[in-house]
Amino acid sequence: MRFKILTLFPDLINSFKNHSIIKRALDNNKIFIETIDFREYSTNKHHKVDDTPYGGGAGMVLAVQPIYDALQAQRSNDSKIILLCPTGKPFKQEEAKALSLEKELIFICGHYEGYDERIRDYVDYEYSIGDYVLTSGELSCMVMVDAIARLVDGVIEKDSYQDDSFQNGLLEYPHYTKPRIFDNKEVPEVLLNGHHAKINEFRLVESIKKTAANRPDLLNNENLSGTIKNKIKEVLSQNK
Repeated sequence: MRFKILTLFPDLINSFKNHSIIKRALDNNKIFIETIDFREYSTNKHHKVDDTPYGGGAGMVLAVQPIYDALQAQRSNDSKIILLCPTGKPFKQEEAKALSLEKELIFICGHYEGYDERIRDYVDYEYSIGDYVLTSGELSCMVMVDAIARLVDGVIEKDSYQDDSFQNGLLEYPHYTKPRIFDNKEVPEVLLNGHHAKINEFRLVESIKKTAANRPDLLNNENLSGTIKNKIKEVLSQNK
C-alpha cells in the first residue's frame, strides 16, 4: 500500500517513518510513505498557501489552488483522498480495516483556521480522530497511517491484532505475564491450566466487563456477533 501525505511540514512525517513497526514495514516494502510539500504547488510568487477569510474573522484559511494542483499531480486511478478535519466522520477501527484494503491513500494535512470549503469537492473521505482540535493535521495523519498500516497484509502477524480492542467490537481483555505473583496480586488461575476453551471463555467475559465499565456504548453495537450479544446478556445479568 502507498500513502501520500500532503503537508507543510514533511519533517514531522519523516521522523514518524523511522521507528517501530512503520519502519520495518517500509524496509520490507509492505508499505510506502511519500511526503509532498504542497507549498511547492502554490502559484503565488511568495509560495503562500493561505489567506484571510472572506467575511472576516480570526486566523488564516488554506487556499484551494495549491491543494487542488497537488492532488492533480499526485493522484492516480487507485487513489482515495482523505481530508483530516474536526468536522469529519469519526475514525474508528472499522474505517481502518476498510482503508487497509486500498492501494493508495492521499492525506491532506491542514493548519491554521481551516480549509477553503471548495477543497472538500476533491476528496473521497473526511475524518476526525476525536472530539478536539489539534494545531497540526500531521498528528491526525500519523495516527491514521499507523492504525491502517498495521492491518495491511504482511505488516504484522494477524494473531497480533485479531484480539485488539475494537477488532470484534469490544475492548480487549486484560493481559498478564511473569511473575505469577507480584505484591500479593496473582495471575488468574484459569490462564495457567492450558485449557484453551476455558481461557477463551474467561477472556471474552473479562472483555465484556471491561467494555461495560469503560465504554458501555459499545455494547449496543448492532454489528456485534450473535455469540457476543448472548454472552453480553449473560454477563450483565450476573453482575446486576
